[in-house]
Amino acid sequence: MPIGTTTEYTDSITRIVEDRVYKIVGEKNDIVESIISNVGVGATDPNGGDRGVLPNKGKVTVAFVEFSKRHGLSTSAYLEKIRSAMKGIPGAEITVDKEANGPPTDKPINIEISGDDFTQLSLASKGLKRYLDSLQIPGVEELKSDLQLNTPEVVVDINRERANREGISTGQIGNEIRDAIYGKEVSKFKDPNDEYPIQLRYQEDQRNNIDALMNLKITYRDMAMNGAIRQVPLSSVATVHYANTFGGIRRKNQKRLVTVYSNILTGYNPNEVVAKVKAAAVDFKVPDSVTINLTGEQEQQKETGTFLGYAGLVALMLIVLILVLQFNSISKPIIILTEIFFSIIGVLLGFSIFKMDMSIVMTGIGIVALAGIVVRNGILLIEFTELMRAQGYGVKDAVIEAGRTRMTPVLLTATATILGLVPLAVGMNIDFVTLFTELNPHIWFGGDSVAFWGPLSWTIIFGLGFATFLTLILVPVMYLLSEKLKARIKKQPLAVTESKIPLVE
Repeated sequence: MPIGTTTEYTDSITRIVEDRVYKIVGEKNDIVESIISNVGVGATDPNGGDRGVLPNKGKVTVAFVEFSKRHGLSTSAYLEKIRSAMKGIPGAEITVDKEANGPPTDKPINIEISGDDFTQLSLASKGLKRYLDSLQIPGVEELKSDLQLNTPEVVVDINRERANREGISTGQIGNEIRDAIYGKEVSKFKDPNDEYPIQLRYQEDQRNNIDALMNLKITYRDMAMNGAIRQVPLSSVATVHYANTFGGIRRKNQKRLVTVYSNILTGYNPNEVVAKVKAAAVDFKVPDSVTINLTGEQEQQKETGTFLGYAGLVALMLIVLILVLQFNSISKPIIILTEIFFSIIGVLLGFSIFKMDMSIVMTGIGIVALAGIVVRNGILLIEFTELMRAQGYGVKDAVIEAGRTRMTPVLLTATATILGLVPLAVGMNIDFVTLFTELNPHIWFGGDSVAFWGPLSWTIIFGLGFATFLTLILVPVMYLLSEKLKARIKKQPLAVTESKIPLVE
């Protein structure tokens, strides 16, 4: 609700929201664990930085049971129904969102408008919000701004000339008003366990009454009258008027900041929606002293992708170093490293063919783990080929024999890895307690863990499945071509098919 709304009025609006939620989820719903409403206390956004007690905010939380007890029902359907039902409440800004796992993050759409002049910032933020609303970009729930300009305040204007004539300073006036409203510690009450401050202040009906405060007697010692004690009412040296002010000013890198943010509706790709919003924000004209930046989840996603890119390069360098030390060659490590690129192609093809969403973090970790698996298959082939050549086989015969002999272990290890990751990828769950007590495993598929482990598992499955078959074909061919190229450069004959010493099993 608007700043300054009382707790009682916010509670009445929260009851309306709560009633609409009950109509959607039902009074007795097996998959709903509880519906809890908060007003003032605990009603702020858990992902935001504000943890204070705000009487103008309320929150209704719907807690669902575990996924295994939902009978296959998706909570996303309730999210969309509740989001549609929350429209049409005048004066209220309502956000419907699902619980965010992990550390607090910004909204998917988070536009930061920064500058020094707060007036230009407020005009730019309002103009940008109206401009984006007029475009009606699909997938944007509702743009909101954290700019608060309508915070009511009571301004006490001190007539400095009259106050000086009476011999009263502005500090004395401010202290008297503060003591009357907030109180002044005059003593402490002690018991055997703790001590409690005793605050002296006006009664509640008096400190909330402007007229009573203006009749406040300011007691002071007038030095102009030989230190005589005098009492002057506040109304004789000050007047009162009502105004609105800023609710708060945020800064980032010493620049004043206003944020325009929104959630993304279910069923839309966040990257596509953010890209459209970013393109529209770039076209919006602002003064030179005002800058617009798109941050939020996309910026954090970009930082995570950069970190994983550096981690992948470090892992690749370590793999190259180990391979060079092992084979004492440059060509063989290059052949083995090509498998990593083949596996990445398989990952991209798999996600695009099955139209799955990629996770920057888990897909990146999966690629790093995948690199170690596919490199091992290449090492098996090349190392066995080198062993055959050491026994007197020609290059072609050694390559064929290595491919034939190592095909079975390569296929078996890859198949075992893929089949072992399938339950994790599809979210297969087994209740081992009931399996041993009731002989009923209660097998179900899905769950909250799939969103986390699914992209990692599918990354390894797609990449390993694609790279394994290419390993058995391309690695031997590339090895044969590299040996022919080295022989041609050195202008030495290359034994291709002659086998001087039979293979000893």
